[in-house]
Amino acid sequence: MKYLELVTTRNMVSAATGAGAIFLVAKTIIEGIKSPPHNPEPLPLAKLALAHQSKPVVDSGELRRLLLSLNPKLDAYSKNMMLHGITRCVYLLESEASACTYEDIKLVASFLDDSDMGVKIQTMHALKAFAGIWKFRIRIQEFMPKILEIITELWDTDIHVAGLRLLNGLPWPNDMQPLLKKLLPTLMDILQMGTNLAQVQILKFLSTLAQKEELLFDIMNCQVHPEFLSLFQPSQLGSLLFELLVLVERLCEGRLTPHYQSGLWQYNELSLHEVLFGDNSRLADCLLSLIIHPEEEVQIQACRVILKLQLNEEGEIAGTQSTNLSKFFCEINADSPNAEPMY
Repeated sequence: MKYLELVTTRNMVSAATGAGAIFLVAKTIIEGIKSPPHNPEPLPLAKLALAHQSKPVVDSGELRRLLLSLNPKLDAYSKNMMLHGITRCVYLLESEASACTYEDIKLVASFLDDSDMGVKIQTMHALKAFAGIWKFRIRIQEFMPKILEIITELWDTDIHVAGLRLLNGLPWPNDMQPLLKKLLPTLMDILQMGTNLAQVQILKFLSTLAQKEELLFDIMNCQVHPEFLSLFQPSQLGSLLFELLVLVERLCEGRLTPHYQSGLWQYNELSLHEVLFGDNSRLADCLLSLIIHPEEEVQIQACRVILKLQLNEEGEIAGTQSTNLSKFFCEINADSPNAEPMY
C-alpha cells in the first residue's frame, strides 16, 4: 500500500487522538507519582486565612485621602505618585474603591489632558483599575474617544500599551464606530511598527473590532506594508503570533457571515484583505510553518485558522481558492483513492 493512501483525514485524526490520549495518561501518572501524600488535616495557613476573613474590614481612608489631595496644580512628580497610589488602592482596597463616585472618576480622568506623558500613563493605569469595578465600566466609556486620540496622536510605547490595555478591558458602545473607522489606519501602523508589547495589545483590540460587522470591511481594507506577513515568522514572540492568528481567525469568521457574503467588496491592492486572502497571498506558507512552532498554543491556533480557511460553505472553500493552502490539501487528497474532503 502506498504511503499516501494512508494519509486520510480519518487516519490522521485517529493517530493524533491516540497519541494525545497516551500523552495525557502518562502525564497524569507522572503527576500522581510526584504529588505529596494526601493529608486530611487542615493546613495552618488555611486556618489563618479563615480567621483573617472573619475579622471586620476597617476602612483605612487612604484612597479618599489621595483623591482629595489630587490637584492639577501639583508638580508632575507629585501627580504621578498620587495617581500611582490611587491605582494601588483601587486594586488592594476593594470596599473603598467601590465607595467612590462618578465625580472621583471624572477627577482622575481629567489628568488625561495633562501635558506630562507620565501623568497621562498613570491616569490610564488608574482608570484601568477602576474599570475592574463593574459599576464604573460604563462611566469610563465616555473617556474612550480621548484615550483613542492620545494613542493615535502620541507615538510612545508606554502610552500605546497603557491606553490599549485600558480599552481592551471596556465594552464598546456603538456610537464609537465612525471614530474607529477614521483611526484604523493609525492603529494598523502601530501593529506594523510598534514594539512587541504594543503589537500584542493592538492585536487584541483589532480582534475585538473584527467581530463587528460594520467595521469588518474597514479593517480588511486598511493599507499594510508589503512585508506585513513577516509578522508571521516563527522567530516572533509566541504571544504575538498567537494574537495575530486570533485576529486572522476573527477575519475568517467575519468573511463567512451572511452580511459579508451578501455584499460585493472591492479592496485596494495592498489592503490587509489582499495580503491575507488575495490570490497571491503567502499566508498558507506562513501557517504551515507555524504548525510546528515550539509553543503549543501557537500550533493549535494555526490549525484553527487553517480549518477556518478550509471551511466549505455551499460548495465554495472560503478564502483559500487558488491559494497554496488549498493546493497543498488537494494534492494530498488527489493521490489517495479514498480521498476525503478536509474541513
